[in-house]
Amino acid sequence: MNASNRYNRQTILPEIGEEGQYKLSKAKVLVIGAGGLGAAILPYLAAAGVGEIGIVDDDRIEVSNLHRQVIYKTAAVGKSKAEEAKLMILELNPSIIVNAFAEKLSGENAISLFEKYDIIVDATDNISIKYLINDACLVANKPMVYGSIFRFQGQVSVFNYKNGPTYRCLYPDENNNALNCEDAGVIGISVGIIGMLQANEVLKMILGIGEVLSGKILVYNILTNEQQKYDFDKNDVLLMNKETFDQKYNTNEEEVQEVKFESILDEINNDEVLFLDVRNIGESPKISLKNQIQIPLMNLENEIKKLDKNQTIYIFCQSGIRSKIAVELLQKQQFKNIKSIAGGALIMKQLLVTEINL
Repeated sequence: MNASNRYNRQTILPEIGEEGQYKLSKAKVLVIGAGGLGAAILPYLAAAGVGEIGIVDDDRIEVSNLHRQVIYKTAAVGKSKAEEAKLMILELNPSIIVNAFAEKLSGENAISLFEKYDIIVDATDNISIKYLINDACLVANKPMVYGSIFRFQGQVSVFNYKNGPTYRCLYPDENNNALNCEDAGVIGISVGIIGMLQANEVLKMILGIGEVLSGKILVYNILTNEQQKYDFDKNDVLLMNKETFDQKYNTNEEEVQEVKFESILDEINNDEVLFLDVRNIGESPKISLKNQIQIPLMNLENEIKKLDKNQTIYIFCQSGIRSKIAVELLQKQQFKNIKSIAGGALIMKQLLVTEINL
């Protein structure tokens, strides 16, 4: 297939031309997260001809993802998001390079990954990961394209662009407990719009055109179609280098321990352990165990006194993502005997039904 035909409609723009298309072909972009935002960002970067795209996501596709993560098909439920996203964008544009990293971003792999790419795109909905992305970008000297969603409102900005302001300049409070999409709710259109605005910032940086949202945050409301841009300044209070990064993320970083439910089936009637459900009230499937309580993740920090730090606690959510966040939160509060149940309630229900039928 003739590449000039593929990109003809954008190369005829005088601001792009053949030179701009060449810049795109040589660019390397790493997208952290292949969920709702990533599902909007990835196709547009691939279609524009960005030469190499990396995708980092350790999650698997769930049915509840499909209303907003529109690059996935129903038949892909249960499969790796990173791997499925790679297949999709290579079908869209087989002339580019796509690297899938089906792993969690951490203090151990972030900098080595970032050093291989020109631009890092934050397509996550986890506050602690956003700080990690920001700090690794500072060490690797890479710009970070930020996006976030809260219900019907989204935000977009670019951090660390040409030594500009960072995520910490805008949000210095690392203990911010903003809700993610699973807890706050989201409509697919929101992530679609914000994701495309993020992709737009990436393309502008590669091409060297337009005004990059550095030192500015764009706030967009899909219900009113109102948008505002706010300026913010650089704050050099936090010095981030390789040494301080390692001290923060690697020295005392406790790995979240996961356990398979089948290995602890014999403990479901053990009064010495507690099963903690961090899903929202009313989520299905319903799990009813003798030694179980429910505290939604959004309430966990405020209701932490209900838990015994010395007790063994197995935490579960719908699929095993929120439970990991809950483990991290409790670890910071000096809880030691806590583990996340891999696969969450979806796996637990299957095993409990099997156990009853035996």
